[in-house]
Amino acid sequence: MLNEQPLAVITGGGTGIGRAVAELLLESGWRVFALGLDRDEDLPEAVAFARVDVTDTAACVAALPKGPVSGLVNCAGMLRHQQEWETAPFEQVMRVNVTAGFALANALLEQLEAARGSVVNVASMWAIFGSPAAPAYTASKGAVMSVTRSQAVAWAPRGVRVNSIAPGWVETRISEKARTDAERASRIGARIPMGRWAKPAEIATVVRFLLSADAGYVTGAMIPIDGGYSVC
Repeated sequence: MLNEQPLAVITGGGTGIGRAVAELLLESGWRVFALGLDRDEDLPEAVAFARVDVTDTAACVAALPKGPVSGLVNCAGMLRHQQEWETAPFEQVMRVNVTAGFALANALLEQLEAARGSVVNVASMWAIFGSPAAPAYTASKGAVMSVTRSQAVAWAPRGVRVNSIAPGWVETRISEKARTDAERASRIGARIPMGRWAKPAEIATVVRFLLSADAGYVTGAMIPIDGGYSVC
């Protein structure tokens, strides 16, 4: 029955890594509800999608079905490149990349607890490195990693696990600027030990693991998914 399937809520679930997670969870027997402003035209109909601003927590909660939430994946994010050296874009990036996911997880905590559910926050390799071109994005992903640890220790007694992932270079819309710069793409590729960029589906499989019972004793972790980029 539909109502017996575990429910996953995915912010940014209409495109990129979020969409890949949505599709994989669908294949794995989950109900999937995606939240965000953007969606691919060919997003599967089985992915319920609500067009909402993820920084509007009340609107996000109002769009979701009632009842237990088995998985929350905070994947929505933005990058403003050099604009992030200005205060207003910096604060906008922080609101979308950090505060929105933090607030939504808080709002859904009782529903997560009811399902003994799990949260996966999407950080980045930039939680480890500094970026001269995107200070807000870098700061936000470091904050995601740290908030994840606080949520993990606070919510473990309630049966809710919280982990994060740190994707490296992934073939998504947000990385298009780097991928289409031939010189930069060549430098990046030369540093990745595995010799290639990740596909979104390769990130999704790690998210599925962290949401599953196979990761039942994993909480507070940040798992790099970068083909070895961060260890060079």
